[in-house]
Amino acid sequence: MRAVVTRVKNARVEIDGRIHGQIGRGFLVLLGVHADDGPAEAAKIADKICGLRVFEDEAGKMNLNPAQAGAGSLLIISQFTLFADCRSRRPGFSAAARPETAIPLYESVIAQCRERGFAVETGVFGADMQVFSQNDGPVTILLDTREL
Repeated sequence: MRAVVTRVKNARVEIDGRIHGQIGRGFLVLLGVHADDGPAEAAKIADKICGLRVFEDEAGKMNLNPAQAGAGSLLIISQFTLFADCRSRRPGFSAAARPETAIPLYESVIAQCRERGFAVETGVFGADMQVFSQNDGPVTILLDTREL
């Protein structure tokens, strides 16, 4: 799995001109599922997202995870394009998991983050979405379970 995790002051996702999910301070997470991913990758990336220490402590150091910083909101958006093969000018997406594999794993990550006490908002898998965010920092971290 791959995730682009951005620390935000607020974020929202709109579908058909209506707000589907929105958060205050926390993380906007764009999540891609690889064709070879399974439950172990979902657990690994959920753990990493929830424990990522990129919020400032009292000394101004990035040392707190979202829960410790009082920023326990996540907006998790499915994004198969994170597995784009860009060797040609027209990206290929054959490495991305098919919906029958990706949806349960995407939902598993969401459930695991909620189990850890996070308020999680989402988009709709496969929908045409507009994502808005007010980045904080900006702080953006790339995660890949093959490298964790």
